[in-house]
Amino acid sequence: MALLGALGIAPPADAQAARDEAPTPAARQAEARVRDAETIATLSQEGRLLLSRDQVKLDGYAYCSMSVAAAERGDFRESIEAASRALVVAAQTDNANLAALSRRDLAIAYSYAGDLPDAERYAKEAIAAGAGNPQQVLAPSHKVLGDIAARRGDPAGALGEYQAALAAASPRYRPMVLLSITNAQIATGDAAGARATFEQTAGVDDSLLAPLRKRIEGNLLLAENKPQAALDAFAASAAKGGSDASYDKLWAQEGMGRAYLALGDRRKARDAWLAALDESESIRARFRSDEFKTGLFSDTQTVFEETIALVVEDGDYAQAWTLSEKSRSRALLDVVRNRLAANVDETQLNGRALSLDDVRAALKPGEAIVEFHGLPDRMIAWVVRADGIQGFTLPIARKDMALAVNDFRSAIVRGRPQALTYGAKLDALLIAPLSLRPGERLVIVPNGALHYMPFQALRNANGFLIQRHALALAPSASIAVQLVRRPQRIASDLVAFGNPRIAPEFDLPGAEAEVRAISPLFAKREAFLQGDVTRKTFSDNAPAGRIVHVATHAQADTIDPLHSRVLLAPATQPADGPDPMLAQDIYNLKFDSVALVTLSACETALGRIERGDEIMGFTRAFFYAGASALLVSMWPVADESTALTMRTFYGSLTKGAEAIDAMRDAQLAVLANSKFAHPFYWAPFDLMGNWRLTVAR
Repeated sequence: MALLGALGIAPPADAQAARDEAPTPAARQAEARVRDAETIATLSQEGRLLLSRDQVKLDGYAYCSMSVAAAERGDFRESIEAASRALVVAAQTDNANLAALSRRDLAIAYSYAGDLPDAERYAKEAIAAGAGNPQQVLAPSHKVLGDIAARRGDPAGALGEYQAALAAASPRYRPMVLLSITNAQIATGDAAGARATFEQTAGVDDSLLAPLRKRIEGNLLLAENKPQAALDAFAASAAKGGSDASYDKLWAQEGMGRAYLALGDRRKARDAWLAALDESESIRARFRSDEFKTGLFSDTQTVFEETIALVVEDGDYAQAWTLSEKSRSRALLDVVRNRLAANVDETQLNGRALSLDDVRAALKPGEAIVEFHGLPDRMIAWVVRADGIQGFTLPIARKDMALAVNDFRSAIVRGRPQALTYGAKLDALLIAPLSLRPGERLVIVPNGALHYMPFQALRNANGFLIQRHALALAPSASIAVQLVRRPQRIASDLVAFGNPRIAPEFDLPGAEAEVRAISPLFAKREAFLQGDVTRKTFSDNAPAGRIVHVATHAQADTIDPLHSRVLLAPATQPADGPDPMLAQDIYNLKFDSVALVTLSACETALGRIERGDEIMGFTRAFFYAGASALLVSMWPVADESTALTMRTFYGSLTKGAEAIDAMRDAQLAVLANSKFAHPFYWAPFDLMGNWRLTVAR
């Protein structure tokens, strides 16, 4: 019960509580899919399916090479799929070395993707199977375990694994491992040992590792309590040219900021970090595996967080809000990393970061944007209204918030009564300090784990948040305003897709009934069901609707957001599995005429929630394609309550209500039914984007 430490709630102990732990049937099936998603059995099954669909079959080692290449460029799911094929070939040919290499590749891909538990599991399996190939298997696998320990805040554990990697490393691999050892020694406080190790890497100064080594030198000088020398080293690094000059300059300026802080000059530290963030706008998004190999894990979000923390401490909440807005645009670029089609417009992808005055001018009286940004040790919140901005510092660390959201959602999905207590505690932490005005409409901009927070189910003595306020979500305040500027009044025109024919375990008869029930509410409608719900049918027909309703499974990929997918029926029956439409495919659709997309039976929020922003790769794809509003579910839904939700939502919308009010009408209608009083039934859906959308009567 992770939430206990964060919020001080006692766990259930009696027999009734144990019965309450049982999830609903829909949740049980979905949890099983998530739990099994990255196991050897599932990966092997997927590998067999992928191999059967490959027109050209390669040998197992070629698939390993594909896996490594994909991981190096940041295509994590492609890397895992290639390693999965190698796993199958290894089993078919009884090749123990190939089996060990494929597990090594899985460990590397999951580590790069930030899925530390699966990375750890496969690294240990690789080590157990790879004694006969120390340089290719043992060294990188121990290195992965060291990286995992470092990212978990265990530098001593990291050091032990890095030393094991060094003992097996090839001469080419040794410098990377030595730089990782240097970082671990700095983190353990062993500056003298770090210096001795660092000097062994002098030979990399003419290689691709040179910029990284220079930054490590600056960090080492700071550890040696030589801030002026560190400042000089970082400044020298900033002056270097090269193909990645902007990126290297950003991190040099970040280091200069830390050196200025060590020298006691906050103003110069702030200036250095602001200059670094200006530099970030010119950086070409690209995954940099060399940083993972050396254990440096540089992420531009770190610089945003350092700068936001510094300006908040100086009391400048407006500047901090501007930085938070810029960080969200940068985060999306880092998600897609130039992996979309060449014709995708980066400017359109990000939208334009608007000024605070622009955002305030777009809000009507009675509307407020509530924006959050999680820092390692606290959370910053802003309330933006037409008449001004307020900033708040909330005393909850990012890790505690992720645990709290996880426990709250788990209690809801399992139908537990403790969900109400958790919701009250979280309301007191996140909402009560903000002094919201009675009845005002809220557009919430979450960050990190809060992407998975069912805000509507927070509650205080006056009721659930949805009873006190109409709610919508948005990826950023800038995106919210740009979406609400799109056409707000649309024709009564529905294109719906339901219950694609895939396999018995994917059947959604309730979704099919749902499509049949909502269709008569619209003046013009077209419905596609079962075997007609294919990729071609979707691509050919969805762009013609004003509202597109998709009642099928959709899953957020926590490994690679661009592989988040809507599961559709294959064109050839009987199906050998789903034919997924990936987020990266959706970016290439032309939804300019589509105003609202509803993903009715999705499971977009069932994965790991520590990071949370993987949802961006999915929802932003529809926004980029042209939709101005989305309706998505946060957990597996129940047929009867979902049917009531959709009938009420579309009924209100087609009678002239704005989308934010129609969503509230729907959730309150379900909540009012005594059978559905628990948030599991009435709170799964979130409205995102254009909250003022209406349908012409």
